[in-house]
Amino acid sequence: MELIKDLEWRGIIYQQTDETGLTDLLEKEKIALYCGVDPTADSMHIGHLLPFLTLRRFQKHGHRPLVLVGGATGLIGDPSGKKEERQLQTLDRVLHNADCIKNQLTQIFEFDGDNGAVMVNNYDWIGKIDMVTFLRDYGKYIGINYMLAKDTVASRLETGLSFTEFAYTILQGIDFNHLYDHHSCKLQIGGSDQWGNITTGLEMIRKSHDGDTKAFGMTIPLVTKSDGTKFGKTEGGAIWLDPEKTSPYEFYQFWINTADTDVVKYLKFFTFLEREEIEALEESVASEPHLRKAQKKLAEEMTRLIHGSESLEQAIRISAALFSGAVNTLSAAEIKLGFKDVPTYERESSDEIGLVELLIEAKISPSKRQAREDIQNGAISINGEKVTDVAYTVSDNDKIEGEFLLIRRGKKKYTLIK
Repeated sequence: MELIKDLEWRGIIYQQTDETGLTDLLEKEKIALYCGVDPTADSMHIGHLLPFLTLRRFQKHGHRPLVLVGGATGLIGDPSGKKEERQLQTLDRVLHNADCIKNQLTQIFEFDGDNGAVMVNNYDWIGKIDMVTFLRDYGKYIGINYMLAKDTVASRLETGLSFTEFAYTILQGIDFNHLYDHHSCKLQIGGSDQWGNITTGLEMIRKSHDGDTKAFGMTIPLVTKSDGTKFGKTEGGAIWLDPEKTSPYEFYQFWINTADTDVVKYLKFFTFLEREEIEALEESVASEPHLRKAQKKLAEEMTRLIHGSESLEQAIRISAALFSGAVNTLSAAEIKLGFKDVPTYERESSDEIGLVELLIEAKISPSKRQAREDIQNGAISINGEKVTDVAYTVSDNDKIEGEFLLIRRGKKKYTLIK
């Protein structure tokens, strides 16, 4: 399917500066295009993904992606969508964050071949500009009235906007202009909140070049959930791409728990599945929702893309063990991932202890009588194995890899004993 038509079918295009001109350009030539992220943290989260995955779609159609990490703009902070000014970070911290984010972006793009992606950091050119050069060579192209008309600026005039933030859009304009000159970049894409910054870049390119310039902008819609809650957030916080912040298992679980009302939209937005397969999954959601085929496919595609096949297999293995109760098939490390949020009891002593006493001590059962009944009724499992002997003694032999044991009462109530 033609690229623009595919993007339209997926609902990925929100705004374009010149729809006809861009379509004509893409039909005639392979272009360079860019998308950027400011390294305000040492990891991206899934809210950053859609523009970069859209950039990847262009690469799959033969175009060259320029992947920009904003080492310079990250020192300032984009005011877009913010009600108050960000806290400024040190140069060392921002450059550290940039290196971390670069590693994550390598999971998404191909960097080899005729249209291999190019990673750039705007600190390499903005960091060399002195104040006089900034004012003379760039500031003169962007009028104050033009900037005041930007939603980003207008929305903050009453509550306060520093000159630092006010000038941010010019820095992004310098980026687009630099990439236009040095990489023949013809298109910038970004989230819907980046429209003002993208058009500033186009204005700078137009005014700083003689003759007919061809550059375009495209924005991606804000990803929303049908229940009105914020996409990419859980009770535990953001869903990060860094496996140390959000484990591949937790990442997998986020996607597999997608609501039926959202899953087809997310398959279109985030996966590279063909239209026919997505439509078949959409039919499955309507006719056999209990099978959750669409959610499983979404979780598999996203986890494999960001964390690789090995991490995907581990996430599936943990999920299957938790569903079946066969936790004895998991390693200690996998149990830590799967049972990260379950109640934990840490014993002061590592001595042997009767199971009844341990159930009381760890507050798993409310009384000795109830503990005995739970054991006799088969309601207590240690590391996935039922224990029905009320005289059972818990010892070092029960520890998983010498670290801990996992007790389950009933079907779902787990406690980790350290």
